[in-house]
Amino acid sequence: MILGKMELENKLKDLSDISLRKGVGRGISLVQESAKSNCPSHDGELRQSIYSHTEEDENVIRGICGPAAKHGVYVELGTGPKGQAKHAGISPEVTVAYTQSPWWIHEGLGENEIDRATAEHYHFFHIDTPQGRFYQCSGQAAQPYLYPALKDNEDEIVRIIAKEVKKQL
Repeated sequence: MILGKMELENKLKDLSDISLRKGVGRGISLVQESAKSNCPSHDGELRQSIYSHTEEDENVIRGICGPAAKHGVYVELGTGPKGQAKHAGISPEVTVAYTQSPWWIHEGLGENEIDRATAEHYHFFHIDTPQGRFYQCSGQAAQPYLYPALKDNEDEIVRIIAKEVKKQL
């Protein structure tokens, strides 16, 4: 039973927080599904690493979606001269500084190395040295999958959040 104006306001705030949390959670899950569908996939690692969750602090509820795979941002935004030349579809809120010089990647299985199958898949030029094989990379074009997943679903996300709030009224 709600006795006064203050109790009514507190009850409505509690209901709206719960509704918003649910709505934002469902909305960001939609973004996650869309990002996974849009994501280019060489071996599936990037697609499988895309996560989503909600965060709350003070009066803000945020939906977070992104890749756990370190290379996810490079796929989204592109790299090097190729990324600078072809980056249509990335967020207009992001300013990227692309390196203009090619770089060399050592063949191997370490964190900053590339395996032969992947390098050959992308037809990288290589040289063999006493220290091993090195592949030259001039970057990659942007292949946005996160920003389009959000932008293309904006109306549906708003509808989902509104639906959750209306359920509580």
